Amino acid sequence: MAASEPASGRSRRGGTAPFSAVEWLLAFRYLQARRREGFISVIAIISLVGITIGVATLIIVMSVMNGFREELLSRVLGLNGHVVVQVPNRAFDDYLTVANTARNVDGVLAATPIVEGQALATSRAAAAGAVVRGVIPEDFVRDNLAGQQIVAGDMSLFHGKKAAVIGYRLARSLQVRVGDEVKLIAPEGISTAFGTVPRSLTVQVVGLFNIGMYEYDSGFVFLPMEAAQLFYRTGDAVSGVEIMLQDPDDTAAAMRDIGQALGPGYRLSDWRQAHGHLVTALQVERNVMFVILTLIIVVAAFNIMSSMIMLVRDKARGIAILRTMGASRGTIMRVFFICGSSVGIIGTGLGWLAGLGFAQNIDWLRRQLDAMLGTDLFAAEVYFLSQLPAKVNNTQVLLVILVALLLTFVFTIYPAFRAARVDPVEALRYE
Repeated sequence: MAASEPASGRSRRGGTAPFSAVEWLLAFRYLQARRREGFISVIAIISLVGITIGVATLIIVMSVMNGFREELLSRVLGLNGHVVVQVPNRAFDDYLTVANTARNVDGVLAATPIVEGQALATSRAAAAGAVVRGVIPEDFVRDNLAGQQIVAGDMSLFHGKKAAVIGYRLARSLQVRVGDEVKLIAPEGISTAFGTVPRSLTVQVVGLFNIGMYEYDSGFVFLPMEAAQLFYRTGDAVSGVEIMLQDPDDTAAAMRDIGQALGPGYRLSDWRQAHGHLVTALQVERNVMFVILTLIIVVAAFNIMSSMIMLVRDKARGIAILRTMGASRGTIMRVFFICGSSVGIIGTGLGWLAGLGFAQNIDWLRRQLDAMLGTDLFAAEVYFLSQLPAKVNNTQVLLVILVALLLTFVFTIYPAFRAARVDPVEALRYE
């Protein structure tokens, strides 16, 4: 009876030091494919490829979603104010005082009065709906993203009552160039003795802008302030004052300070109220995509577990011999844990490299695919942006790596535990 106890492993406490060189040697020896174990090795390779694809896909998708969010916000907030001041129930004719007061508030970068309305832009060749925005020319060139992204024209001509700056895509749809005339027709007409006559203004295109966002490049017209006030018949009033902040994410404190500086009678709203749905939609989509794509790693981890279980069954005789030679259950468990986790670690590392490489060159790869397929895979009319953005967030990459490694380790514990529970007597009896 005493001789059988060491063999069965019930009382022997011997074994190697945890994760010693012997355990690593045994683990990699078991991972090498033999004729009888070829199928097991194929499953392990499939698991490695699955984890690589899962990790790489997660990093790429998270980076693209981050890029979309940053590009959308930078363009939306670059063309629109972070905070808008309006006056309810009266004409906003003290806008210069409001703008000067707002500029003196801490955290405010700029304050620009605007006149905004809808119009139909027509040329000799075509017509298109547009948002018409009247701005002070100096403020437009200095503070507005469109004024800083002029691709054609002379901004020194942007003044008076007959000048206009339009998006390059709108110019393309109207088939006009710098120097051509565009006719703007307002929705509200002028009442006369013969009925309502459409109110219109003919302007000359003095500049084209390209901010890289389809919605704005194809639908915005900027006029000097006096031209917009004449067109919309606002007199000396404006629609509102747009305020740009140093920190767009902290609008609550800025709105409180601006409201205190201006006093009662003004209504303040921030960009979240106008465009917050974009941020919310992107955040929800990013979270859902993370959960869905994590399932790829889960499936690969299940493959690792199944391959390790099959390996344990195939190596039962070898495990029994190791046990009779003095290997402890802990040693056997660590050997098979190293087998499974090695696949996960290597797959995660390869996925990390592939994901970073793909994310950092994704727009170049997209252009190559467009050239090969002869089509536009990333149409600006659909995705609003003219290029495929990607921004790698190191915190998110670390989270993806940790999730992949955690899943791998968790799904490796069970087969390693089964290997440690192999009874040498039973394993050798039926060999």
